[in-house]
Amino acid sequence: MESETRNCKYCKTQFEITEREMSMYEKINLMIPDICVPCRWKQHMAFWPFGKFRTGVSDLSGERLITVLPANARYPIYTSKEWWSDAWDAMTHGQDYDSSRSFFDQLKELQEKVPRPHQQGAQSLNCDWCDDAWESKNCYLSRSTLRAENLFYGYRSIDCKDSIDVSHVFTLDQCYDCTYCFTSYNLFFSKNCRDCLDSAFLFDCRNSNHCFMCWNLRGKSYCIENVQYTKEAYEEKMKEINFGSNIELQKYKDRYEEILRKNVVHRENFNIKTYDSLGTYMTNCKNCVNVFSWEDSENCTNCLRGLKSKDSIDMVGCWNMELSGNDSCCTNAYDLKYSIWCDGARYSEYCDQCVEIENCFGCVSLRKKKYCILNKQYSKEEYEVLKEKIISDMKERGEYGQFPPYSMGLCPYNFSTSAIYSPDVTKEYVEALRGYWEDNKDEKIEGLTTEQIPDSITEVDESFSKQALICPITGWRYNIAEGELAFLKRKNISIPRVHFDVRTKNRLSILSQTKSEAYTCTYCSKNIIAYYPKDWGYEYIACEHCYLKEIA
Repeated sequence: MESETRNCKYCKTQFEITEREMSMYEKINLMIPDICVPCRWKQHMAFWPFGKFRTGVSDLSGERLITVLPANARYPIYTSKEWWSDAWDAMTHGQDYDSSRSFFDQLKELQEKVPRPHQQGAQSLNCDWCDDAWESKNCYLSRSTLRAENLFYGYRSIDCKDSIDVSHVFTLDQCYDCTYCFTSYNLFFSKNCRDCLDSAFLFDCRNSNHCFMCWNLRGKSYCIENVQYTKEAYEEKMKEINFGSNIELQKYKDRYEEILRKNVVHRENFNIKTYDSLGTYMTNCKNCVNVFSWEDSENCTNCLRGLKSKDSIDMVGCWNMELSGNDSCCTNAYDLKYSIWCDGARYSEYCDQCVEIENCFGCVSLRKKKYCILNKQYSKEEYEVLKEKIISDMKERGEYGQFPPYSMGLCPYNFSTSAIYSPDVTKEYVEALRGYWEDNKDEKIEGLTTEQIPDSITEVDESFSKQALICPITGWRYNIAEGELAFLKRKNISIPRVHFDVRTKNRLSILSQTKSEAYTCTYCSKNIIAYYPKDWGYEYIACEHCYLKEIA
């Protein structure tokens, strides 16, 4: 199939639909999009609340709840327990299709009548102050976790335990302030590391232990700034290092950033066990193109943050998908299109928050249903006829094949995951597309400013966990939780000076780069594609061959 060039109807830039994309759209029976990939992702992630944790009450029972959904939500919010119960029935909100009106307007009306659970996730214990937590225990202010325990401020953390301020990490224990790290213990202030322990300020190190301020190491011990020491000399030098002082800690952070710019050999991508693929931060992937932060998948295209998927295209935040496309935050689905927050859906389109459905179109919060349209039951024959009628009407209006519009978003854009990956998007842009924006700032709050926080962790006692602190960036109030303070004192780490959401967003900055840049390999002068913005100032960027040669 031939490629095709189009103009994005949102940002007006020219983009190409490649032969590969054409083939996948035909295979999955998807409409060819009229917006570019970055604009598709912005819209997908606008339906993924990052939010701000708040307390509220259930619209069903008045029971207290904790959620990241907005206080002025367009839809009812029930506690998750209530949402999963038999106390209500989404089918009672079913409505007839009106061919004289926009289908999206009708779907939005349904969406605004049907309740949503206050949190995503299931089978977790004592994770009230979390969202999207699965099979986790005793976690606090964490999002997108699976099988985590005693985790504070985690984000996309899987199989992690007794750790704080970690993002996009797998199998960590006793770790602090780590990003994209795997199978490590007692690791602090590090990025892109695997199988490391008892170390701090590492970048791209593997199977290393007792190292400080090091980069590109493999199987090393007792190193400081990549210089080898004896065990005794290393331990003597480390006695001078004090993470407990904020002043000293900031010096180490500044030195670390300098090393990233001037010393580290940055490979053209951070793909591991990945073949015939284009993108970065992929693990165990094959034949994936324009894919980022993705694991254990095959034949995927234009996908961001997910895993275990096959033959799918244009997806964000999706797991265990096959022959699906143009979806956001869906899991365990087959042949699912244009949908959000569905789990276990098959042969369905334009569905929202549905579970174990099959052959449904334009439904919200249904569970274990077949042949439904706008939450109304039909026979198989009636369903097929009406579905084709709706699709025909949508095509005439230019709606079919479009992802649900910004006006159906679940939260203000600036409190969505999209704001992390596309922070330059303006309020005017979002509102022009009929999306939502909220200027949120705590008013009349009291607490310690950054300057008033003691420099050393040794200067605070257990009562400090009751002290309100004021973030200098957001103006929001935050505190140091009792378990967090015990961890910081035990590890001798200074009190963090900004709100935990700011810390999370800062950690995600290295993972949110999806725009490729043309570079020349520092060593062999080969033309390569990498995902480091030029203004990061990295001096050593290498093709994979030279990278492996240099770090050997």
